Amino acid sequence: MSVASAVEPRTTPRENPWRSLVVIAFGIMMVALDSTIVTVANPAIGADLGATLAELQWVTHGYLLGLAVCLITAGKLGDLLGHRRLYLIGVVGFTLASVAIGLSSGTGMLIGVRVVQGMFGAALMPAALGMLRMAFPPHLLNRALGVFSGLIGTSAAAGPIVGGLLVSSFDWQAAFFLNLPVGVLALALGVRYLPKNRPADESSSFDLPGVALLTVATFGAVLALVFAPEHGWTSSSTLVPGGIGLVFGVAFVLWQLRAPQPLMPMSLFRSVPLSVGTVVLLIMALAMFGGMFFLTFYVQGVHGFTALETGLQLLPLTALLAVGPPLASRLFDRFGPRWPILGGLLSAATAMFGMATLSVDGGTGLLSLWLTLLGAGLGVVIVGATEAVIGNAPVSLAGVASGMQQTLFQLGGSLGTAVLGAVVSGHVGGNLADQLTAAGAPTPTPAQAVEWQTVVAQGGAVIPEGTAPAVAEAIRHASNVTFVDGMSLAFLVAGVALTLAAAISALLRRGVPAGEPVVHV
Repeated sequence: MSVASAVEPRTTPRENPWRSLVVIAFGIMMVALDSTIVTVANPAIGADLGATLAELQWVTHGYLLGLAVCLITAGKLGDLLGHRRLYLIGVVGFTLASVAIGLSSGTGMLIGVRVVQGMFGAALMPAALGMLRMAFPPHLLNRALGVFSGLIGTSAAAGPIVGGLLVSSFDWQAAFFLNLPVGVLALALGVRYLPKNRPADESSSFDLPGVALLTVATFGAVLALVFAPEHGWTSSSTLVPGGIGLVFGVAFVLWQLRAPQPLMPMSLFRSVPLSVGTVVLLIMALAMFGGMFFLTFYVQGVHGFTALETGLQLLPLTALLAVGPPLASRLFDRFGPRWPILGGLLSAATAMFGMATLSVDGGTGLLSLWLTLLGAGLGVVIVGATEAVIGNAPVSLAGVASGMQQTLFQLGGSLGTAVLGAVVSGHVGGNLADQLTAAGAPTPTPAQAVEWQTVVAQGGAVIPEGTAPAVAEAIRHASNVTFVDGMSLAFLVAGVALTLAAAISALLRRGVPAGEPVVHV
């Protein structure tokens, strides 16, 4: 027997951990649905409220800022106050914020409430994972995380379909009002069935200087990643918040090394599996979100698919992200973390390299194969890397570890969209003029060149009014070729990143939670 196993939580007959997982899932599914429904609702929001493109982008960016900035702090609050309590607060706040969004009369109010909604979403996610960490013994944690990830994947995949039905049948407000009945049900089930609130770390105090430093650091980093695709990496709009984020991030680490009761103890990273898991999560999110961002443009812009046809085309990926994680947990039970994660990353890398061969004139048949490999690989990695982070943190820091896991996921996605977006935009900007000239297009003015570059980098084409049909088709083809070449380069970068993550994952092994040494007796 070991000290590590002795401190693991024990459940009473009335505290069924699987029932708790099902109850928690209602709150988390509300958040997952909302994250993808917004993409469908945005055009209707813009038309109804007269929102500009920049304002619509901030409907998403505002939520991301509220979420990412508060995740780790919310996780610590869960450790101090109890994850059940924070989860219920998150459910109530997220539900009320959703109703307020539906009642918004202007974009300013809508964006402001989206920030608040993100903050309550930050309370929900770490609290849910913290409760799972406390409820399930180590030998069942992988299985629980697999089911949990599958439910999130199913909800996220259903978001565009549900959102499309609601927006087309009613209006964009219905996509947010949907959270009212779901939130009420999640609250009722949580109050009735979740185990009694038990703080995991009552002995420590709240590290206010750490919270302040981390908040500014995260805010600066996210803001820089939001501005980079629009303003460029060398613009002051990107460099100033990025520099502030970096300075405060370094200050946060230095403070955590000397703080008497730190917000996020650096001793966590003495665990090799936890440290490797954080790196793998960041790289995986970078490749997944950055790569998939442009795949939608390819299917719709280059091949002319409708939104529904695009959803069906992406079904191999979304379906495997829904059903793969529960099945993947069996692999970890049998083989441990190293080989399944290594295989999953190599499968995802192979898919990225395969998608780098997509062309303008070829069909989308092979795309289904690459999406199947990608979904199968990512389904394994999401569960394994999450367990490596959460399962190797002590129970007393379950909320902090969960917040860190979610923060890495969000930052990795933002970083991927910004970095791979820069790759595509850079290629389009450097090659578009020559391609269009060869196709017979008139030489654009500097202002037109910027506008055309933006359109082409999103899979579109600009055809000047009065252009002859043959020339218009040549311009469209040249634009598509330029975009696809840039997209292929982005997929190659994502594939290399996943291959690097695979090499790093070779260091993984079954670990002992940091701060809980094994003492055999």
